[in-house]
Amino acid sequence: MELRKIGWVGTRTENPEATADFFGGVLGLRFSHSGDGVWVFQLPDGSKVEVFGPSENQHFITGPVVEFLTDDVTAATEELRKAGVPIVSGPVYFEGEDDVAWVHFRAPDGNIYGITQGRDLEPPGGGGAGRSFPPFRQ
Repeated sequence: MELRKIGWVGTRTENPEATADFFGGVLGLRFSHSGDGVWVFQLPDGSKVEVFGPSENQHFITGPVVEFLTDDVTAATEELRKAGVPIVSGPVYFEGEDDVAWVHFRAPDGNIYGITQGRDLEPPGGGGAGRSFPPFRQ
């Protein structure tokens, strides 16, 4: 499995509006869009931060969820399964929408993590995450 960077972080909270205001107003994250109980911010390298209200993503119970960027969620999911890693959600695919996909799993520390793919997680203007972030091996 080849992972290139942290591509996405999501947090579920009882106070989504205040959290989104904090991320945008205090931390200076660039607001992308919102709707249906989610606020999305994008960092200069293409990574995303999403804030969810309490009714969204019920499996986000261990704190913020970090997803690592890869080129192939399907292959990564198979590697996780072969290693006996519990899959909590997914894989979920959004074909035709920048090839977005993700899978969530429970790591030995008890926390939920994810692996994601998608052209929408590359730096604005293209260039590919692989060119900006050298691959590392797990």
